[in-house]
Formats: sequence, C-alpha cells, structure tokens
Amino acid sequence: MDIVMVIEKLNFIIVGLGMQDCTNSSCASTCSCSDDKECHERASGVVKLVHQKLRKKLKEAEGNFDKVWHEHCEDEGTLEEYACAMQHLAVQHWAKQPEDRIEWCRQVCIEFLMQGGLKKALEKDERTRLFLLAKDSNLEKCKKPSHSNGSVNTNGSLGAHDEEHMYTYVYNTITLPFTSKIRLLDVGSCYNPFLKFDEFLAVGIDISPAVDTVYKCDFLNLQINPPLQLAPDSVNTFLRNLQNPVDFLPGQCFHVVVFSLLLSYFPSPYQRWICCQKAQQLLQMNGLLLIITPDSSHQNKHADMMKSWRRAIECLGFKRYRYIKYMHMHFIAFRKVSNEQCTLMTGDFNPDLLYIPQDFSDTAEECIFSDVFTGQSDSDDPSILEGFNELPNSNDYNECEGDTLQWD
Repeated sequence: MDIVMVIEKLNFIIVGLGMQDCTNSSCASTCSCSDDKECHERASGVVKLVHQKLRKKLKEAEGNFDKVWHEHCEDEGTLEEYACAMQHLAVQHWAKQPEDRIEWCRQVCIEFLMQGGLKKALEKDERTRLFLLAKDSNLEKCKKPSHSNGSVNTNGSLGAHDEEHMYTYVYNTITLPFTSKIRLLDVGSCYNPFLKFDEFLAVGIDISPAVDTVYKCDFLNLQINPPLQLAPDSVNTFLRNLQNPVDFLPGQCFHVVVFSLLLSYFPSPYQRWICCQKAQQLLQMNGLLLIITPDSSHQNKHADMMKSWRRAIECLGFKRYRYIKYMHMHFIAFRKVSNEQCTLMTGDFNPDLLYIPQDFSDTAEECIFSDVFTGQSDSDDPSILEGFNELPNSNDYNECEGDTLQWD
C-alpha cells in the first residue's frame, strides 16, 4: 500500500476519535475534543469495542481462538484504529497519572538487577534449599547442590561440579555483578516507551505498531529459536539489527519481558498461557516477567483471580518477585527460576487458571478504559496481599521474594 494512502487512512481514523494531525509515526499528537473526559471516552470506546468483538467472535466460533485471531490479524483497519487509540490513551492520559506503568517497570528492573534485588533472591533460594534439606532430615545433603540445573551461588553462577553445563549456563543466565544494558522485550508495545531510558536495550513488538521504532510481530505465533551462544555485546548487536517484521527470536536472550495491558486483550485463557510460556522461553534464567493488568475494583474483589494467575504462571517456571494493587491496575513481577525451584501446586494445571472476569460475563467492564483517572491511589488493603499469598500448600519460604514496592 502506498505510504500516502496509509497516512490518509490513519488520519481518517483519528479524526473519528477526535484527534488530528496524525501521521504514521505519531497517531496521537493532538486532540480536538472539548475536554479531557470526552477525549478519553472516545479513545477508550475504540479499545473496548475491539475487546468485546473478539470475545463475541470467540463464542460464535465455539472456542476456536486460532480462527478468531487469524481473522483479527488480517483486519488491518481495526488494528490501525486500535493502535492509534491505545497510543493516544497512553501518551495523553495514562502517562499523566500517578499509576505510571512504565516508571514502575523501570524501577523494578533497576532495583532487581542493579540495587541488590537479585542478590537477595539468590540468597533466599539458598536458604530455601537448606530448609528443605533439613526438613527431610538429610543434613548431609546440605553440603551438596540439589538443583537439576546446577546449584546457584549467590552471584548467580554455577557450582564447580557443573562444568559440563557451564557453557550454556554462562551465556543464558543473569549473573552478578550486572553491568550490561537491560535487554527488554515489550510485547504489545504500541509506541516503545522504554526507548527513552538509557538503562535499556528496548525491543518493542506489536501486531500493529503505532510508530516506526516498534517491530511488527504476532507474538502468539512467534517462533522461538535455539539460544544464541554469544557474548552479551554480540547479543545486543543482534537485537539492534532485527529485521521487520519479526517472525522469530532466539530463546533465553532477554533480561526482562513486559506484558503491559496485554493479557486482557486476548479473548481466550489459552492465548494468555501461550504468551506466558513464550516469555519463559525468551527470558534468561533469573530474568523478570512484568505483568500489568487492568482492574478498577476495590479491596479483594478479584483476589481469587490473582491467586489463580500466580499459580498458573509459577507452574510455567516462575516465582513471584513483587506485587502491588493500585486503584486501576495490578502490577506483578515474576522471576524465571529452574524447574526444581518452581512452586509446586497440588491439583492439575490448565490454562483456564489465567481467566479474567470478561471471560464469564459480557457486562464485565474494563474500567481502566472507562474511568478517567482521579489522580488518587489506594493504599494496599492487607486482605489483598494476604489473599494473594494464601495458595495451596504455600509455606513461609514461598512468600514474595521482594518487598512490595509502594508509591507515594
């Protein structure tokens, strides 16, 4: 399609939202609405309508999410309209509010990798190992490593006995001290907000990028190739020279994967599970999966859902590192761990654990796309944090690894 035609089409879309002066690199530069609330409602209406249509089509297709998703990815008009609306909401509305998704991600990454968070997590892993050995009344094993992937020292490196695994481990595990750029994959990036931070080598991907700095990529169908056995600088060079569109990525090459308002986009729990599984494959050992998901409910209304999400994601090879509930969103950080470090839950795991309220009710509202933020933030209700920790067979050593990050 000719670039002039693309720009004209996008301008037509944004005029319908009440936004003007749209170009392919900036879908949300100016708004002609009479007030902020009207502007928010126009853009959020586009987003909500797309989500509702996806859920409706999934029901009509009797759960055939592959068919629904394929048709959605072929609908360029809807994708472009959605991308422009999301960028407008993010830049013109959400970025001005105290619940800053991007800054939360940045602070968690810096604290974890550069300010002692990972070191504390690794020390806790070792205490857990000793606790379990003592619990089994086999104190002799306290002198021996117990992990199938090798024992982990508090600097993140392997024990000397694991020399046969050292080559793979060194290149695909985050170790301390951490001195390189933080390789971050922002899935559903829209406009790649992490590019402005010097700490990151940010790769943004989206099925319909709103700016040229985001690669076009269908994450659900992304091919994960074998890990690169390269030094960090070479991996950085590889990521800086990706070809657009991105159809494949090497496994275990990112330090951080971000799902910001991503999982609730998908109409099927199985699609959310696929995303989390791919994140686990793309992360280096000890890497972070950061999830932000909308929820304007107060107190512990959806505490059961958060417990269910935690169980599902930890069963994929993660351990929760941090959690906070704001007025409009849940912020959750998970650390990738070895199989034997995973929290083992009773009962069968299935993707349905990654449910959202909209899966069961057509009237359930995605309030983050409806409410105009008031600039206020709830302090965490203790019952929420307590409910999130109360999982089947969870013990003291399974509690959140990091302190809950509070915002003033």
